[in-house]
Amino acid sequence: RRDPQLVAVPLELGRLRAERLLTNARLQRLTALEAENARLRALLDARTRVRDEVRVAQIMAVDANPYEHNLVIDIGSRDGVYDGQAIVDADGVVGQVIETGIMTAQAVLISDADHALPVEVNRNGLRTIAVGTGEIDRLDLPFLPNNADICAGVLLVTCGLGGAFPAGYPVAVVNSVTRIPQEPFADVTATPSAALDQVREVMLIWSPPAVVEEVDE
Repeated sequence: RRDPQLVAVPLELGRLRAERLLTNARLQRLTALEAENARLRALLDARTRVRDEVRVAQIMAVDANPYEHNLVIDIGSRDGVYDGQAIVDADGVVGQVIETGIMTAQAVLISDADHALPVEVNRNGLRTIAVGTGEIDRLDLPFLPNNADICAGVLLVTCGLGGAFPAGYPVAVVNSVTRIPQEPFADVTATPSAALDQVREVMLIWSPPAVVEEVDE
């Protein structure tokens, strides 16, 4: 005849294991909620620093094709979204809208190999083009001559040219500059300011139209 106490011990251990798993699951959910709250607070803090009209959107889907850095957001033309619209997060430029539906929109990341963005060196105003490489953490600056005043560690921001992105938003930080004497251009790479593979919420920017000053002849 089995001792009832010996039977009760495995049952109690099983119950304790189940409670521990449930507690761990709840803790993981709380950790996720804390991270989400931190992201939202960062977006709100960034929103207060932005003078343009903005709206927060959630990312619904990410393109599974590793060669196309696209994503889908949960607002569309019904909310005033338009093709070419700039998208940023709390840390910097993320991408821009390329196709607008009624309730959703598709966007391309600045890391996409087909994307190019006019930028300037924040320190001295030197203007150039930041080109996506197809790598989520690298941009190229292929049009800087060897004697360009640029070095690793400098911040690149939007320069406002081209009409899509307002001036002054962080884009990337230069991480390497290789000057090749026999080539006309230096080999310059940069790391996007935004963590493009981690964004969950983004901000869309509605910029006021540029004011054009008329000069009388």
